[in-house]
Amino acid sequence: MVDWLDGAEAMSAGHGDLEERLQVHSRETYRLLLQGHLDERARRELRRAEVIGSDGVPRPRVENGHECGLTSVFGAVTVTRKAYRATPGATAPRPGPAQAEGPAPEQGPARADRTADAAADRTTDAAVRNLYPGDAVLNLPPMRASAGLSRLAAIEAARGSFEDARAAIDRATGVRLGKRQVENLARHAAADVDDFYTARRHEPCPDLVLGLQCDGKGIVMRPGHLRPGTAKAAAKASTRQSTRLSPGQKHGRKRMAEIVAVYDLAPQPRTIDDIIAARTTTRRAGKTRRPGPVVTGKWLHANVTDDIPAVVATMFDEAERRDPDHQRTWVALVDGNNQQIDAITAQAQTRKVEVTILVDLVHVLEYLWKAAWTFFRPGDPDAETWVADHARTVLAGRAVDAAATITHQADTAAFRGRERTGADEAVAYLQRKAPHLDYPTALTNGWQIATGIIEGAARFLIKDRMDITGARWTVPGAQAVLRLRAVFANGDFDDYWAWHQQQELHRNHLDHYQKLDLAA
Repeated sequence: MVDWLDGAEAMSAGHGDLEERLQVHSRETYRLLLQGHLDERARRELRRAEVIGSDGVPRPRVENGHECGLTSVFGAVTVTRKAYRATPGATAPRPGPAQAEGPAPEQGPARADRTADAAADRTTDAAVRNLYPGDAVLNLPPMRASAGLSRLAAIEAARGSFEDARAAIDRATGVRLGKRQVENLARHAAADVDDFYTARRHEPCPDLVLGLQCDGKGIVMRPGHLRPGTAKAAAKASTRQSTRLSPGQKHGRKRMAEIVAVYDLAPQPRTIDDIIAARTTTRRAGKTRRPGPVVTGKWLHANVTDDIPAVVATMFDEAERRDPDHQRTWVALVDGNNQQIDAITAQAQTRKVEVTILVDLVHVLEYLWKAAWTFFRPGDPDAETWVADHARTVLAGRAVDAAATITHQADTAAFRGRERTGADEAVAYLQRKAPHLDYPTALTNGWQIATGIIEGAARFLIKDRMDITGARWTVPGAQAVLRLRAVFANGDFDDYWAWHQQQELHRNHLDHYQKLDLAA
């Protein structure tokens, strides 16, 4: 490379060409350095006095020179280490109810037999598997792809399509993976997300309100990955036309992903004028509306496999990790979905915690706008004033009065049938949700009254990634990407990855031994 840089071709090349050529050659340099280091580790590996598997069988026989392949971020290398084998005829006891060997490595498309001498592990004494302490010291993965490649796959797959992720890895490392390999690496990388958050503990913050929000958004799924009800509806729409969609037929059937958020809230008391100014209010020069409450410690979770009650239970699990003694004020914001409200109420009763449930003000405004078009022509500026007046009434805690006023106005105008549909829907909504429209208490105590956090999460976690044109998802693939995107949104990826590597070490190596000293 030095000779090339000193030659005529390099001397006449642009700096971009120089960068590209050096980048490619630097990978090979680093690959050789890594290979040399691994070879030196193999040379220095000492024979261990005793190696006993988790099955209780000693491995006294040692064979040198067992090799396995590893695809690193610099290219393919070979790992050489000692194999510890049982004596001929040794058999492992069958695991019973009281005997557990620890979790096995993840199976499925992502699992590959990574040892070059796998056939040797299945000889006459193959009833007891070989053990490789050197693999544990290196924390080798169950797949050929290294931890660095898996990390890149997790980052890129969470950011864009699997095809784009494959191309990004190729550009960054020169390693060419298949699209399915990238998906499998991402699925494997996301395997410990739920356990990571379950194990995490929070510092107490009794002065902050504990906020909870939930929502749902559909993801277009591949056939065979819909929920039973959706699959049944798709099967009913059996008539197919060749040139256009038949009635009831859809391009892509969706499966609902449930999204929840838990966060800490610094209260900020406000008044109705801070939300919607009155027409008669004259603002002083320089006077501005007071800002809303400040949110910290946001935690997002999305799930495409579980239903609403199960995901709400997960939300309460996180809330209780933050406030195990139920000393803080809990406030849940919803969009009016009855199943969400019922699930929150049920969890609150089960866990014996008081939770105030509020319906998002923005959804209330949407119904008021529906009612406005009963009385005004589309685009009439007076409709805005009408909506603002009724919204202030609702904010004052008089949602039932607002509903009565809308009903009286429709009756006075003698509207009938479809003419008053929007007004009737708004009235019914305000009456049904009145118990959860206590905005005066929320404003006085400085709570949120809008679900901006979960609405933004639905857009980021679902729409920006899962709704890529042409995307059709399997349940495992969608679940993995949702988990990874949630980790990134929470700002926890680096902490999660370090924790995930520790779980990999135990799952793939340490759990296969009765005791193993990595420093030996």
